[in-house]
Amino acid sequence: MIQAEHKTFAELVGFSTSRMPANAGETHGTTVLALRHKDGVLMLADRRATAGNLVMFDHAEKIIALDDSTILAISGSFARSVEVSRFLKHSFKYYRRTVLSEMSLDGKLMEISRALAGNLSAAMEGVGVFLPIVAAYDAKTGGFSMHFFDVAGARFQNAQYACAGSGSERIRGVFEFLGRTKKPWETRPLDDVLADGLLMLDIAADLDSATGGFSKILPAAFSLTVDGIRPVDEKQLQKASATVLNRS
Repeated sequence: MIQAEHKTFAELVGFSTSRMPANAGETHGTTVLALRHKDGVLMLADRRATAGNLVMFDHAEKIIALDDSTILAISGSFARSVEVSRFLKHSFKYYRRTVLSEMSLDGKLMEISRALAGNLSAAMEGVGVFLPIVAAYDAKTGGFSMHFFDVAGARFQNAQYACAGSGSERIRGVFEFLGRTKKPWETRPLDDVLADGLLMLDIAADLDSATGGFSKILPAAFSLTVDGIRPVDEKQLQKASATVLNRS
C-alpha cells in the first residue's frame, strides 16, 4: 500500500519566512506583558507602532488569539509579527480540521519556534526582528503557562509573568519586586493584577519612547481563562487606568 505524503500547512500554501522580503521601513518597538491571576492570565499591550523616531500608528492591535486556549502578544517588527501570527493561526486551524484533534501545547510552541527560526536570516540583517510572548491553557493538565522566546526560536517558560519589547527591559525588575512584596500573582484577583500591569506599562511608556501611554488611548487587555479568551471589560479597564494615571 502506498502511503500518502504528509505535508504541513506551510508547505501547502508555500509559506517560507526565510524568503519574505525585508523592509527597512517596518514599524517596531512596544511593551507587551502577561501576568498570572487567580482565574488565568492577563495580557496587556500598548497600542503604538513606530518607525525609527516616528510614531506611525497609535491603534495597533498587538494581541492575537491563535485559538480558544492560546493567545500571543507581538513585539518587534509589527508587519512581520502580524504576518507570522496569521500564519500560525491558520496552521493550528488546518491541523485541527485535518487531524480532527487539537494540536498539543508542545506542538503549538514548536510551531512558533520554527517560525522564529525561519525568520532568523532577516533578523540577523537587522530588519524583521520579532519576539512574541505566549499565554496558554492546557486542558490536559488543567494548567496555565506563559512563554517567551529568543530571536533563534528557543523558548522559555515562567509561571508568573512574561514580557517583551523595547520597554520591557525598563520594568523587568518591577515584576520581581511586586511578586516579592505582594501576594503571589496566581492568588490575586484580576482587578488587582490589572492595576499592577497598567502601572508597569505606564512606567515603560515614561522610559521608552517606542511604548505608547494610555492617557488618550486605552491599551489592549485580554484575559485567558478556562472558558476561553475575552477582552477585559472596557469600564473595568478605564477605571483601573484612571487610578494608575492619578497615582503616577
